[in-house]
Amino acid sequence: MEYYKKVLNHYADFTGRARRKEYWMFVLVNFLVMMVVGIISGLLSTAFSSEVPFVLFYGAYSLAILVPTLAVTVRRLHDIGKSGWMYFVGLIPLIGGIWLLVLLVTEGNHGPNQYGEDPKNAEKVF
Repeated sequence: MEYYKKVLNHYADFTGRARRKEYWMFVLVNFLVMMVVGIISGLLSTAFSSEVPFVLFYGAYSLAILVPTLAVTVRRLHDIGKSGWMYFVGLIPLIGGIWLLVLLVTEGNHGPNQYGEDPKNAEKVF
């Protein structure tokens, strides 16, 4: 949960680097939150016999989390020494999504790179 909060605190920070653990813990918690929001909004939609509550709650959460998700993904790509523009590789049908996944699970560069200090070493200092 601390990684989820950390990403939300750096809401639109596209600079620096994000460890694999930070990225994937955010993805996991975000997935769980989206499941809960989806269930609650589905129950509300059923109770009101309308799709409006589903669209409002689920859509609002999805829009609110869009920028932090993009930011942490760009920082994750920076950790492996890639530009944030590599995110658009995922738009290439079939192979692009697989390649982006490979990039996101790759271990980050050891030591500093052009995007900043190694976040793994920074955590060991404290």
